[in-house]
Amino acid sequence: MPHFNTAALREVRGWDPYNVTEDADLGMRLARFGRRIDMIDSTTHEEAPARFGPWLRQRTRWFKGWMQTWLVHMREPRRLLRDLGLPGFVTFQLIVGGNALAALIHPLFAAMLVYSLTLGAPMWRGDSVPVALLAAVYGTTAVVGYLTSAFLGWLGLSRRGLASTAWVLLLTPLHWLLLSLAAWRALYQLATAPYAWEKTEHGLARSSRQAAKLVRSLLALERYLTSLKEAGELPSLVPESPLPFPDRQARSAASAA
Repeated sequence: MPHFNTAALREVRGWDPYNVTEDADLGMRLARFGRRIDMIDSTTHEEAPARFGPWLRQRTRWFKGWMQTWLVHMREPRRLLRDLGLPGFVTFQLIVGGNALAALIHPLFAAMLVYSLTLGAPMWRGDSVPVALLAAVYGTTAVVGYLTSAFLGWLGLSRRGLASTAWVLLLTPLHWLLLSLAAWRALYQLATAPYAWEKTEHGLARSSRQAAKLVRSLLALERYLTSLKEAGELPSLVPESPLPFPDRQARSAASAA
């Protein structure tokens, strides 16, 4: 559940109403204004889709929203670089743009890798340095990518006491291919139905119907935030220095005048 500083929302003019992942767009707007977002140590009881259809529609919406966010904020790359700084600009390319791009090209990579392994394509039989380097890059990328993803999944399951279900992580390669399917579906929708919102239906799992438990968790979160506020430990989203976004500076100068 997000908690916003209302003044900050007004400052960045809210979020793009046409973006189907408004949190991605809003996060970028806050970053461009020099704002900061913190994570609250809490638990969400909103279940993930357990059926393929709802899962595919949810991931399609996410990918489409990331594509929209990248396209909108990259309209003026120089301005974006100035607002975010080089580290933030590179992070944006890797996390937002790179996430979608990696999912789009993964089927091509996987097909070439399987072809090379099963049919002995020249890439694996060549004795030249470039061919050897290419083979090393292919193999390392596959192993490191799958293992990293599986490790993060195992870490999350372990912290939840669900390590006994970690066998499902063996399906990581299949999961990546399904993500690629969602990414290509998102790209198609971006061209044909960019503003279509395939809202995820929640409340289907048994755990999500435990209203009393959810209410207790929200009350505990409220008490936790209250205690942080009283102790002066609640992070502030308002920076002390002037914000770098040009529009904000212009409005401040206009107000002072």
